[in-house]
Amino acid sequence: MGNRKVIVKQSAAENIAAISWFIESKGLIATADKFADAVYDFFLTLSDTRKSHTLCKEPERAALGFKCITFKKKYTVVLLNLQQK
Repeated sequence: MGNRKVIVKQSAAENIAAISWFIESKGLIATADKFADAVYDFFLTLSDTRKSHTLCKEPERAALGFKCITFKKKYTVVLLNLQQK
């Protein structure tokens, strides 16, 4: 099984931290930790080269070659595969 290199942009990491902080501010400290762990675990699953992902439905993103994946039916993860075939 080959692995892709997954790089999380700083803006994405900051948004994950902001969502976790919001959950934590509601008194759900364990849930905030579980959310952040689940997101980063999901990012690790993206490194599997056996899976291919579909282009985004938005025409602008699709034209640029971005691929979109839904996380927990609420969040959209946008990725760009720079790996040469």
